[in-house]
Amino acid sequence: MTKCQTMADVRREVDRLDRELVALLTERQAMMNEAGRIKASRDLVRDEPRIEQVVANVLRESEKTGLSPAIAEPVWRLLIEKSIEHEFGVFDRLQANAHE
Repeated sequence: MTKCQTMADVRREVDRLDRELVALLTERQAMMNEAGRIKASRDLVRDEPRIEQVVANVLRESEKTGLSPAIAEPVWRLLIEKSIEHEFGVFDRLQANAHE
């Protein structure tokens, strides 16, 4: 972790981290595109056991790294919900295109 001397240093590092997060979230979104393509039924898009597994994995990892669970859990639950919304959109578009 970088030791910052000024608020400008802090902001520069936050901006760098945000760029990395955007790149990672773009990769994650691509996986939701794949899931929307692969799943055979719209009913399979929301998978409650998988949601809880992902959250548990994140909380376990956050404990190892020192990320506050008060940040990790709500951020990931929102990320999961938005990812599911995206996946529904992908699934619906692909189904509509298949029936044209």
